[in-house]
Amino acid sequence: MHFQHSDIIWRDFPELAAGALHIERIRSDVSVADAVDRFQAIARDVLAANSEGELAGIQAWRRTFTRMGLKPTQYRCASEALLRRFRKEGDLPSIHPLIDLCNAVSLAFAIPIAVFDLSRISGDLEVTRAGGHEVYTTFSGETEHPEPDEVIFRDAEGRAHARRWTNRQSGHSAIRAQTTSALIVAEALHETAAADVAELVAALEEAIGATWHIRPTSALLSRSAPRFAFAAHEDVARTESL
Repeated sequence: MHFQHSDIIWRDFPELAAGALHIERIRSDVSVADAVDRFQAIARDVLAANSEGELAGIQAWRRTFTRMGLKPTQYRCASEALLRRFRKEGDLPSIHPLIDLCNAVSLAFAIPIAVFDLSRISGDLEVTRAGGHEVYTTFSGETEHPEPDEVIFRDAEGRAHARRWTNRQSGHSAIRAQTTSALIVAEALHETAAADVAELVAALEEAIGATWHIRPTSALLSRSAPRFAFAAHEDVARTESL
């Protein structure tokens, strides 16, 4: 299985830097409270000095949304939405240990992070332009179709697992209590994006290892190295059965 951004995405957004992690044997009966507290403390310090809209990473995503024909104050990247909520409420609700951890890291780095249940993704996953026929399922179970040329996360069956790039994930592949295999994707477009994404991936690897006592596989993606190939649990099982 692999994850990648299409050639057209790299052509249109050459400043993109991305990181991806694959994690197996996830359990929901663990605590990430210490790690969440640590990363949230970083976010509080950042927000004490600047509002989320003043951060370089958020400004870059606002410019990107504008280039995609979207109003950046109407459609916000996931990290900006989290930072706004965190600034107003002082905390984020607990959802699942992996989501709680990734949300806290996203706050600390002001970089959007997407987390997908791999058992709900068919074939490979690609960030690309939509044809308009793809199917997107909201968290409430409603079905939508992305606009033609909208940037989406699309699998082999034509299902959209995120709309408007980093704006909104699908409920179809959301992490659940029974999730055991996940793909984590972080993306940034600001001047120091490559270094910041690398630091983010390293921080996630360390926190995941300390919590689940497993070592995720990971990759830093660029136009010259756009593909992250990994063996999901189903792929391993299929290989062993041959």
